[in-house]
Amino acid sequence: MGEPSRFEGLKKFPAEPVAAILGRARVKLRTPLGAGPKAGVSEVLAELDAKGAVLDILQLIAHALPAREATWWACLAARDLLPPDAAEPPAPLATAEAWVFKPGDETRRKARAAMEGAALDDDTVFCAMAATFADGTLGPDQLSDFAAPPGVVGNAVYGMVLKSLYADGENSEAQGRLLVARGLDIARGGSGRVEAKDATSGAAARGGA
Repeated sequence: MGEPSRFEGLKKFPAEPVAAILGRARVKLRTPLGAGPKAGVSEVLAELDAKGAVLDILQLIAHALPAREATWWACLAARDLLPPDAAEPPAPLATAEAWVFKPGDETRRKARAAMEGAALDDDTVFCAMAATFADGTLGPDQLSDFAAPPGVVGNAVYGMVLKSLYADGENSEAQGRLLVARGLDIARGGSGRVEAKDATSGAAARGGA
């Protein structure tokens, strides 16, 4: 069985039903749920955990967290991919972190520029994408008149988290535990800076959806 207590006190998640959150983002979970249509995030996460559905847990966290918190979660995942001797983070990651620390048009403008100028092999572009579209528009200035695609922030965050999850295939189970623990810590109002050794074990750590 899962550990429902892991999913209590998640004050950053909205009180609305999961069905509404995912419907607005136009995404679906892969795991059939027993929870009813009015079930909240904590209830659904506990059920997914009991079913070992780590991918759906990550998907739901990505779309349920507020944009700033979700972007920070993505940034932590992006840093997992950096080599230990990296002198500085890639621009998409650096600008996304700057936006998290100081949200506003100036930092979003830099995040969008980094997103547009990112190298094709720079996976941290997902972080800049999340920051760019964080307020539900295509960006600051004239772009603020145009709505961003539905669910784009959550999709970008989920994409970044998956890159971290599968960066080392042999370590994906432990990484899944870490990613979930970070997301839950952020949802409780924490920094998400969870050490791998402190990541709570649970059914979700066992893999697939």
